[in-house]
Amino acid sequence: MSEQNTDLRETVRQRYAAAAVQVTEGGTACCGPEAIEVDDNFGGTLYAADERDALPAEAVAASLGCGNPTAVADLNAGERVLDLGSGGGIDVLLSARRVGPTGKAYGLDMTEEMLALALANQKKAGATNVEFLKGTIEAIPLPANTIDVVISNCVINLSTDKPAVFAEMFRVLAPGGRIGISDVVADDTLTPAQRAERGDYVGCIAGALSFAEYRTGLEEAGFTDIELTATHSVAGGMHSAIVRATKPTTRNKAEASTDSDSCCGVTACCTPAEQADDPNKSVAETKRASGCNCN
Repeated sequence: MSEQNTDLRETVRQRYAAAAVQVTEGGTACCGPEAIEVDDNFGGTLYAADERDALPAEAVAASLGCGNPTAVADLNAGERVLDLGSGGGIDVLLSARRVGPTGKAYGLDMTEEMLALALANQKKAGATNVEFLKGTIEAIPLPANTIDVVISNCVINLSTDKPAVFAEMFRVLAPGGRIGISDVVADDTLTPAQRAERGDYVGCIAGALSFAEYRTGLEEAGFTDIELTATHSVAGGMHSAIVRATKPTTRNKAEASTDSDSCCGVTACCTPAEQADDPNKSVAETKRASGCNCN
């Protein structure tokens, strides 16, 4: 990671750590141009009243998002859900209620203060089918093919390596899995400089992709059935948008055979990210059947 990207990540971490502390001390947090500024385009007001009332007040107060991804993803009982950039836990707790006791909701965040707040909110909510993980959305600490739905609420625009985020979402999703994301997306006519003029990076504006860039990034990661729908404006030419896409149930054999990192029927062979080209077989089964003496 470049020094500039490292500095941007640290700026984001510090801002959200401060937001968590503010909420813990009895304030509110919302994603806007100032450190802690409530804006109708962001935060808990974007959730239905019955959803807000069913959760700890601190989870609602810590909401920094630009939408409601739990509604976007249309979650079902028994599904495994991962929230990228889970913050104070509002979307994880809502997801846990929707998937029920046979499902599970994971929250991933890089900020210690937010994780502490989320764990406190989990305890207050009495949610037992929830697990919070520390890590970055560019390197998700979960095995491949283990998640049914990836959600995220105004977080991917903050990443300094969005192709890595898209690749990681694709990796952890099981075949047929889907994403249901709320994010800030720019008009295709706006240059990166023009986006920066409309707001800073931690304010969820400067780092936003355009609609075309978002679609291309998801396609290059392998997603299909991609839909991007603007919901409301957050700045001139900048929109809160719903993003949906699917991981195909099977891989094209020709595509798999030409992968530069594929051997013995396994992609990323002998690395932590390895997975079988055939989603119906385990890595071990695939290696044994390949006959190429791969261990």
